[in-house]
Amino acid sequence: MPLVRVDIKKNPDPTFAKRIGEVIYAALRSEINVPEHDNFQVLAEHDDQHFVYDPQYLGIQRSDGIVFIQLTISEGRTVEMKQRLFQTIARNLNQQLTVRQEDVFINLVEVKKENWSFGNGIAQYVT
Repeated sequence: MPLVRVDIKKNPDPTFAKRIGEVIYAALRSEINVPEHDNFQVLAEHDDQHFVYDPQYLGIQRSDGIVFIQLTISEGRTVEMKQRLFQTIARNLNQQLTVRQEDVFINLVEVKKENWSFGNGIAQYVT
């Protein structure tokens, strides 16, 4: 665990999505104790017609630089850990890649440990 999905508008820098993923992985390691090498990500870029967002929902002013991040993780983290994770991702994307913090949209999905198979058709976390 986790499985990270990142969706952005097409970026002229071909390394941009991968660098976003690196920032997220570092935050997962520091804030919710993700083990080394537990790095699984799907990074996707979209054209204008396949990338929809509300520019003002909840009073947050979003731009075309919005980054959608979906994190699927195992249950068990505290609310405080999740809040720190969100803050760290937003701050570090801003500081390292100049992504506006208003443009960092994160959705965290928690699943039971038995819902993972990392290969070979085996639920490795089932005890």
